[in-house]
Amino acid sequence: MFLKKNKTKPQPTQTFVEVGERRIPAKIYVESRRGVRFSLGKAGAICRLPTMMLPGERERQLERFRAWVTEKIAEKGPEDGHALGKTYQDGDLLTVGPRSYTIRLEWTENRTHSAKLNGRTILLRLTQSDTEANRTKAVRQLLSRVVAQDFLPQVERRVMELNYLFFKKEIKSVSLKYNTSNWGSCSHVGNINLSTCLLFAPDDVVDYVIIHELAHLLEMNHSPRFWKHVEDAMPDFKEKKKWLRQNWQNCNF
Repeated sequence: MFLKKNKTKPQPTQTFVEVGERRIPAKIYVESRRGVRFSLGKAGAICRLPTMMLPGERERQLERFRAWVTEKIAEKGPEDGHALGKTYQDGDLLTVGPRSYTIRLEWTENRTHSAKLNGRTILLRLTQSDTEANRTKAVRQLLSRVVAQDFLPQVERRVMELNYLFFKKEIKSVSLKYNTSNWGSCSHVGNINLSTCLLFAPDDVVDYVIIHELAHLLEMNHSPRFWKHVEDAMPDFKEKKKWLRQNWQNCNF
């Protein structure tokens, strides 16, 4: 009878790659392999290096990895869902559209993170037991949640105004969620969902995304007829699409 050897999986080194003002979570694996491999997923970037490397080669590959991540992030938008996000210190100012919030950090022994909006102050209560990568992700989601509560009445009014002006269709609900897979969506029953990332965009760009989703109440596709509805409501909509393509990296928490 042969005993199976327990193979211990290599544990990664967790770090960040700085891209502008953002920090992309990264994991560095050193493992039994022949080549070097870089990848980018929703949780961050991954670098896989061989155990056996010439002196100085590992640092050279890490430099290549950082440059590769920077290049790939520049090519992507929030629709790709990559882990973009800023880091915050106690007393930092978060500006979302015309509103600014003071961030207060409080460290706790609790098992979960939480956030509370009090006027223009956001209190983040963060557990010390979590990893930095998980904490960074949780902060983005918590900030998005409290800012969404603050902006939702205004966004609901604008959706209703644009619907009345151009579409006059029944709307069941309007929601703001931290969604990095798209700027917005519309269900066939009239649920309009908008990403909180959109709140960092100018008002006319927000209007374009709202109009785009409302147009889906007439055409649940992206056919020429759909784009005709969008153009009828906003003749210069292509300029707004261009703004999103060029400025997506500034639209995140």
